[in-house]
Amino acid sequence: MVACDVYRPAAVDQLHVVGDQINVEVYSDKGNTDPVAIAKAGIAHAKANGHNVVIIDTAGRLAVDEAMMTEIANIRDAIQPQETLFVVDAMTGQDAVNTAKAFNDVLNFDGVILTKLDGDTRGGAAISIKSVVNKPIKFIGTGEKMEAIDVFYPSRMADRILGMGDVVSLVERAQEQFDEDEARKLQKKIAKNQFGFDDFLKQIQQIKKMGNMKDLMGMIPGAGKMMKDIDIDDDAFKGIEAIIHSMTLQERTNPSIINASRKKRIGKGSGTSVQEVNQLLKQFDQMSKMMKMMQGGKGKAMMQAMQGMK
Repeated sequence: MVACDVYRPAAVDQLHVVGDQINVEVYSDKGNTDPVAIAKAGIAHAKANGHNVVIIDTAGRLAVDEAMMTEIANIRDAIQPQETLFVVDAMTGQDAVNTAKAFNDVLNFDGVILTKLDGDTRGGAAISIKSVVNKPIKFIGTGEKMEAIDVFYPSRMADRILGMGDVVSLVERAQEQFDEDEARKLQKKIAKNQFGFDDFLKQIQQIKKMGNMKDLMGMIPGAGKMMKDIDIDDDAFKGIEAIIHSMTLQERTNPSIINASRKKRIGKGSGTSVQEVNQLLKQFDQMSKMMKMMQGGKGKAMMQAMQGMK
């Protein structure tokens, strides 16, 4: 795959950074001001290097102007793309709908990518765009990281707008981060009471890979409305990670050895207080006991009881 940015020097640099992160080559020609020529050169480069997919990234605007429309039409006529997708910022509200209509009148695009969509607050833009241009919304962006791009499912969006959550998407994100071998190793550690802070840290890293914390909370039925006016920092685990990283290997493996002097050192090293260290240790102990219980007969009995309630 090759991504080709046809102009905007600053955006070209950003695209190169993103390309490096996901191991996708980015073709650009900063000295060239002809977007049609750059697009053609990008396709020629892809063919010469054996790439089978080319994404042409064109300039974005908050408002529609004739010059831009002419350039876009010229690029389309020159390269004859197999698919044309319109990327729109959901935060612009009604302007997003107007811009989508203007672009569709010129390009007759195939679908829409809706970005900066946090579920229940801006879902209306998805409905409005679909009704005005009558083109499918194919993907949505719910954050700045690559894992925040999702396939658009109308029924799931309707559930989130109504405050019913989106458990299916939440499960799918969890499954993407699920490692069966690691899960088996973790299960054995729990059974032998060997679950430590290094294991806990791995679980945190997996949760962080699932995406924006507020977006994840919005997928839980009923939580969307409760979290509406609450700002959840993407670095919500930062303090916990700092505390764990301030522990020695022996302390992370065997938390029971952490006494008052060790707590003081850990708090100082992590920039937190002894109270926060105590709180984490208490929560970790409670979680370990619960996980141990779920591995044993009580966990099986609980699952059987839940199945009987269906």
